[in-house]
Amino acid sequence: MTEGHAAPALTEEQIDRLLQEMADSFAQQLRAPILHSPDEHGLDYEDVTFPALDGVPLEGWFIPASGSNKLIVANHPMGFSRAGIPAHLEPWRSIWAPSGNDFEVNLVPDYKILHDAGYNVLAYDLRNFGLSSAANGGIASSGIFEARDVAGSLAYARSRGDTADMTIGLFSRCLGCSSTFAAMAQFPEAFDGVRCLVGPQPVTMKTIVQRRLAMAGVPADRVDDLEQRLILRTSIGFERRAPQHWAGHVRVPTLLYQVRDDLLTEPGDVQAMFDNIPVADKKLQWIHGTTRRWDGYLEFQRHPEPMLSWYAAHM
Repeated sequence: MTEGHAAPALTEEQIDRLLQEMADSFAQQLRAPILHSPDEHGLDYEDVTFPALDGVPLEGWFIPASGSNKLIVANHPMGFSRAGIPAHLEPWRSIWAPSGNDFEVNLVPDYKILHDAGYNVLAYDLRNFGLSSAANGGIASSGIFEARDVAGSLAYARSRGDTADMTIGLFSRCLGCSSTFAAMAQFPEAFDGVRCLVGPQPVTMKTIVQRRLAMAGVPADRVDDLEQRLILRTSIGFERRAPQHWAGHVRVPTLLYQVRDDLLTEPGDVQAMFDNIPVADKKLQWIHGTTRRWDGYLEFQRHPEPMLSWYAAHM
């Protein structure tokens, strides 16, 4: 559905099915495949594997930048892999077309931009995504368990002989950003020495599912029904998933950016996270002229200067 179109009228049976399908999607996540690789952009890279803090095996790429002592650790969005999401293909197309996001997002060009700007890159798949291992029964926890992956990626970077002494910055998108906030709350010591965070489009799960339900024609008052089903499938309700709380534990200079008129969220959501970050050196940048969330993930490829300036100033 796009702006100006009425949501379809649904029967109770259809509503029930949609609520259950959405709850089930949190219990067993759809993995986006790795359809692209750094060598498509002429980048040398190493396939790497390392453990999360709880031992879950994670898969990724290390992309070296010759002569650089700076490292960016990249965390991907919800439903993506380190390579992106093929939302132009089924079943992703049907899931995201109602919000206008039925096109591919290839994240590998991000790593090319970072590499060419003089940064080594560690990009990996969070648990239950891409090629990383299943964990916690395969559920989506909106950052609670994925925080262990973020902390594990930092531990891995510090364990490698060639990256142990590098200056570290974070590029954490959507779920990756929420997971970073959660890791800062759970494992603050893991971020000792981390210089800064660039965080595209962190989102509160309740907000995005309410928007998706509205687009599908489900009455707003049924979100409580969805939450009960979500708890039955994952044991985790909406309040425990709220990244605004975790944002209060951020201790590094932070740049957030967000599509201002994103159909899948509302400006007040990311604004609340930004307001809760208790550091003076922070910035919230809005993207205008689109309602498509995916455009926010492509913003770095289209207009990388503000993000690269943030890294340059802090690393």
